[in-house]
Amino acid sequence: MDCIFCKITSGEIPATFVAESEHAVAFNDINPTQPVHVLVVPRVHYTDVAHLAVSDTEALADLIQLGVKVAEMTSTGSFRLQFNTGAEAGQTVFHAHGHITSRTPRS
Repeated sequence: MDCIFCKITSGEIPATFVAESEHAVAFNDINPTQPVHVLVVPRVHYTDVAHLAVSDTEALADLIQLGVKVAEMTSTGSFRLQFNTGAEAGQTVFHAHGHITSRTPRS
């Protein structure tokens, strides 16, 4: 499989994780759109969050919990946790992932 997020989660492509859990990892987006822009990615490949939701509810819950943990670490408490599903919705990497963004980073 030629999935960049699979390569990151497996360690094939080096990355510095902001946080990690049993089912997911979090790392800074390489093209941030906000002062805080972290991706939360399941360790196992699912095409999008809908595929993840019907396939592994435990991994989905873990991913969301990791996202909240990262948001608490990196924002002032106001943040977005957004999932793009499908090309028309803006998904560009077809491995499920959420974007944690905030306009107000913690000082």
